[in-house]
Amino acid sequence: MPLPTTDENGHVEEIHWPSLIAAISAISAVGIAIGLGLPLLSIILEKRGIASTLIGLNAAMAGIASMAAAPITTKFAHDYGVAKTMMVAVVVAALSAIGFFYADAFWMWFPLRFTFHGATTTLFILSEFWINEAAPPRRRGLVLGIYATVLAIGFAIGPLLFSALGSDGIMPFLVGAIIIMLAVIPIFIARRESPVLDTKPERHFFHYIFLVPTATAAVFAFGAVSAGGLSLFPIYALREQLTEAQAALLLTVMGAGNMAFQIPLGLYSDRLRDRRPLLAIMAVLGVLGSLALPFLIEHWILMAVILFFWGGCVSGLYTVGLAHLGARLSGPDLAAANAAFIFCYAVGTVAGPQGIGAAMDVAGNDGFAWALAGFFGFYVAVSVCRVIFRSKRG
Repeated sequence: MPLPTTDENGHVEEIHWPSLIAAISAISAVGIAIGLGLPLLSIILEKRGIASTLIGLNAAMAGIASMAAAPITTKFAHDYGVAKTMMVAVVVAALSAIGFFYADAFWMWFPLRFTFHGATTTLFILSEFWINEAAPPRRRGLVLGIYATVLAIGFAIGPLLFSALGSDGIMPFLVGAIIIMLAVIPIFIARRESPVLDTKPERHFFHYIFLVPTATAAVFAFGAVSAGGLSLFPIYALREQLTEAQAALLLTVMGAGNMAFQIPLGLYSDRLRDRRPLLAIMAVLGVLGSLALPFLIEHWILMAVILFFWGGCVSGLYTVGLAHLGARLSGPDLAAANAAFIFCYAVGTVAGPQGIGAAMDVAGNDGFAWALAGFFGFYVAVSVCRVIFRSKRG
């Protein structure tokens, strides 16, 4: 297959669909498995009588694994190649997924969470780097909107599979592992088109966290809300007398909102000279939606409608933040910054489940909504401080 053509500045001129389809298909298969696994694991632990704080702590291992994997992923891709590193990560993730069924002791779920999410972190970093490199600058928002839409389909299918398969027996674990292994196919087919990292980044890894702070703070907030929300929303819903199927369906509705909004948000962001105001607006909507949850929980249909729109705005933090990052950097710097981007997402996935779980233990079920609002409020505060800082510097 021909490689994407570039202009005299090294920028891709047209969308190169074979590369994008390979990277997007691979990570979407993983998204389905994660969407299935997060509520599945939480429900099983709740049935075993594990406290919500400990459930949140176990879910937070995902973030710890991601923080460990992010700094070394670029090095592995440089040494062994992007496609080969991704295929190894797929196998590790699939084996870890099936391992949960055979791990009877609660402590065994901690190393399994670590290996599973360490491998999926590698897949996310390299897939998004591949996608960003293959996207023309003037269509980056559209391309990442397509990526986020397909990924959202995966996350929506995951809870739907959970509602159909339930939490008993080996079947949900086996289905998840098979879906992950399917990701090898598109990666292998397009392995010769994956981007090549000939040189290493010039800066230290942690420098990239603060190089584009508006993007990294956005993905921190998104990570906290998505991981904490997906892991603990089923428990929140069950304590509000909803059924497992109703809770899973609400997560599916939120995923449908993600699907509906990402391409429009991406297209709109391509028209903007500066994507940061859009990110701030979405965070404000996140605060308002979170605070509305306790008032909507008894009105299932109304809650489903609100979650549809709220889910689209929330996931936009990731998509638009990633587009903002890609507009600022390229090559090895973009690969390293993408790893830092995922690192901040991972920090959020540690803070989110633990913070939300603790809030539910301390403040009752309403602590779920208050903690979500707090994470969005953090990003609003960062955005305001950045505006003040730029005004003073100007």
